[in-house]
Amino acid sequence: MKYVKLGKAGVEVSRLCLGCMSFGTPGEENGVFPWAKNFDEAKPIFRKAVELGINYFDTANVYQNGSSEEITGRLIRDAGLDRDEIVVATKVHFPMRQGRPNGGGLSRKNIMTEIDHSLRRLGLDYVDLYQIHRLDHDTPMEEIMEALHDVVKSGKARYIGASTMFAWEFERLNQIAERNGWTRFVSMQNQYNLIYREEEREMMPLCRDRGIAVVPWSPLAGGRTTHPWGTVTARNSVDKVSPTVWGATDAQDKLVVDNLERIAKELGHTMAQVSLAWMLSKPYVTAPIVGFTSVKHVEEAVAALDIVLDPEIIARLEAPYVPHVKTGLF
Repeated sequence: MKYVKLGKAGVEVSRLCLGCMSFGTPGEENGVFPWAKNFDEAKPIFRKAVELGINYFDTANVYQNGSSEEITGRLIRDAGLDRDEIVVATKVHFPMRQGRPNGGGLSRKNIMTEIDHSLRRLGLDYVDLYQIHRLDHDTPMEEIMEALHDVVKSGKARYIGASTMFAWEFERLNQIAERNGWTRFVSMQNQYNLIYREEEREMMPLCRDRGIAVVPWSPLAGGRTTHPWGTVTARNSVDKVSPTVWGATDAQDKLVVDNLERIAKELGHTMAQVSLAWMLSKPYVTAPIVGFTSVKHVEEAVAALDIVLDPEIIARLEAPYVPHVKTGLF
């Protein structure tokens, strides 16, 4: 395993992050990821990730109504990991109490409430990275940043991060924090993969200029860049979230995936490995967040760390891409 700094922060993270969105109580009645793995199913996956050197784990309060955090915490304790050597990240924003007053968002009230709930579910005294799960446009930016600063100063989080938003919004939030002497974001978790590269226009250059870590979500586009177009899997047969993110651009994306399939065959690697190797070739990418549903997937992804793509191959992989409407801001 290779380790890198989380942007300008001193903490070291594995080059791949284990996305724990794949863990949780399965079933549609328990959240929007009915294909999630319960504790017993997740245990061998988590163990293999740790065995191969992954020390960075990402979850969120909203994943399967909090059960992802609960299972992630159990997995950490079950594996007997040294808390000082691992990096645990979670998120806040999306509603945890649908339709009820103060059920979500980034108000000071909700941030302070949800960090305590997350720590209880995780069974931890603190998280290493506390991230806003999109921007709450109904709460003043000053209120958001001061509340996050106070979470850090209380010892409940070591660093703060953000996720998908416009580059000007991200820069403004950090400028507010800097002007007031508050904690600044050290990371940006945004959508980035072979079929969605809109962040190359503004967000990636901004993060590189500011020394901010980029930890992309859905680096494999919800599985779309891991198998030939049209393949039916246990996940995509019940996944109702992915179509809302990528469904409107199927015609454009099929060209990219078909091209990826041809190139992967030429190289003798899997499509997932070539997808990850392409992403890891980008100097602004710190650690893609990969959700695994099998031990084989973990081994496959870690092996991609040793694949170095020629510039000509990278150019061929990128050639079919055409501009997309910016998505993921929900």
